[in-house]
Formats: sequence, structure tokens, C-alpha cells
Amino acid sequence: MNKHWFMVIVAAVFEVLWVIGLKHANGLLEWIGTVIAIVISFYLMIRAGRYIPVGTVYAVFVGLGTAGTFFSEIIFFGQEFVLNKFLLVVLLLVGVIGLKLVTKDEETEGADQ
Repeated sequence: MNKHWFMVIVAAVFEVLWVIGLKHANGLLEWIGTVIAIVISFYLMIRAGRYIPVGTVYAVFVGLGTAGTFFSEIIFFGQEFVLNKFLLVVLLLVGVIGLKLVTKDEETEGADQ
């Protein structure tokens, strides 16, 4: 995995954080953390989109973010586990992995790191 795919994964982690923040933030510091997570998430996604096809970046970003949010809600917030939702998230992840496997990175010589 190269650094651009790593950026997409880190962006998805921050997406999970800001989605949870939108739902659970109550105080000023939590809202500030949510906004920071949004900025970091989109910055990394946009940056990765310079080297990986944008449609693929966005699909992987949203897919991983959705799966991460689903599992975080169950683990940290006591959300009920629903088998149908789980199977759909697994299907989504299979699609995301498939996109990653069939997508060629567009390395630009001399591009900004």
C-alpha cells in the first residue's frame, strides 16, 4: 500500500470521528474537535485524489467511513447489532476492496508529496 492509499484510510478514520462528533458533540470543545476532524478528513481525501482516481478515492473513503461508523456505534455507544446491516456493510467493504485492487495509481513525477 502506498502513501496515497494510506491517506485515504486515515481520512476515513477522521470521517468516522466527525460523523460521531456530529451526533454526540455537546460542548464547544467537542464541536471544535468535530470541525478539525472534518478539515483533516477532507484535506487528506482531496490530496489523495491528486494521485488516485477521484471516484475511487471517494468510494473507498465513504465505504470505510460507513463501516467504521457502523462498528463504532456498536462498540462505543451500545447500538444494537443488526445482521442485515452487518451483511450490507460487508458487501460494501467487498466492493471497496475490489475498487482498490483494480485501480492503478497515477503517480505524477515530481508531484508535491
